[in-house]
Amino acid sequence: MNDLPKQPAVSDPANELARDSAPIDPRDFRNALGTYGTGVTIITATAADGKPYGITCNSFASVSLNPALVLWSLGIYSSSLAVFQNASHFTVHVLANSQQALANRFAKSSDDKFAGIDWAPGLGNAPVLAESVANFQCRSVNRYYGGDHVIFLGAVEAYVYNSGEALLFARGKYGRFLADDQRENSP
Repeated sequence: MNDLPKQPAVSDPANELARDSAPIDPRDFRNALGTYGTGVTIITATAADGKPYGITCNSFASVSLNPALVLWSLGIYSSSLAVFQNASHFTVHVLANSQQALANRFAKSSDDKFAGIDWAPGLGNAPVLAESVANFQCRSVNRYYGGDHVIFLGAVEAYVYNSGEALLFARGKYGRFLADDQRENSP
């Protein structure tokens, strides 16, 4: 006889699919995740036909300094998923505090998000947008499937940055970082 408590079979969470009987409410879970402030990025790539694509993303993170690796994730139901899965390169743009309108533009579906936008082709022809606080031009290294997202791993091959103020996002709203010395001087 075994006195150990019975445990349900443990599956790999990365391979789990959404189900109606999930023990965690997805909307409430999203609200909880929203308490964690993030930066705001736009990820760009070029389709096989040469058309530029881009999406607003806040799931960007550094992975390793040596080698220089970063990651980001995209929902499996995104209309541009195939473009990013097939692209040899992508560019991550860290947006400036003044670029909220650009973040909103790339967050919505549109036939041509790049109309009137200042950009140039970068490595692998991935678009490089002007005036971001930083950009990281990456070679696609691998992708991993986790639940309802694909996690993209990129090797950074080139990057630039400046001293501009980054755009932040938390609790469903844009914001900015105020250092302690800035709080004392703010109205």
